[in-house]
Amino acid sequence: MKKLFLGVLLAIILLVVIVGALELFSTYQPSENIHKNAPVKTVQTIIINAPPEKVYQLMCNVNQWWRWYSDVQEPSLSGAFQKGNSFDWKTGGLTIHSTIHTAVPYQKIGWSGRALGAFAIHNWTFTPLQNHTEVKIEESMEGWLVQLMPQKFQHGLEQSLQLWLTHLKTEAER
Repeated sequence: MKKLFLGVLLAIILLVVIVGALELFSTYQPSENIHKNAPVKTVQTIIINAPPEKVYQLMCNVNQWWRWYSDVQEPSLSGAFQKGNSFDWKTGGLTIHSTIHTAVPYQKIGWSGRALGAFAIHNWTFTPLQNHTEVKIEESMEGWLVQLMPQKFQHGLEQSLQLWLTHLKTEAER
């Protein structure tokens, strides 16, 4: 029994050291554009019956995302939604630290963020169409964990963004 316990303990310690090394030596390149060569990427669009100003304000009010998009927990942005500022949030079981790289009022927003084993770049574009807004999200994900399970991350990303857009549409059209 003692040998089994020591074997399990050694395996756990080895796993922690490997994950720690992977995180420590992972280099992610923040960018204002998604990484086209990332193993996971998607583009999603939706038409919202609201002006870009309203949609933009909903997206820039990070601390209130949880009110209309239940997949986001504990969003926390200190200060204004502007380039260089950071926010923390949780989604899909991951705690994410994101830094804003784009904030063009009523037109575009974007941020990059990292979580355990993953790095993502999010870009949102708001295009006016008469009395509507076309919202387009482009996102790329990479990292050691994403490399291990690209299909799982691809499927999860696509579902998450479709749900996010649907909830944004519902909230903006109220």
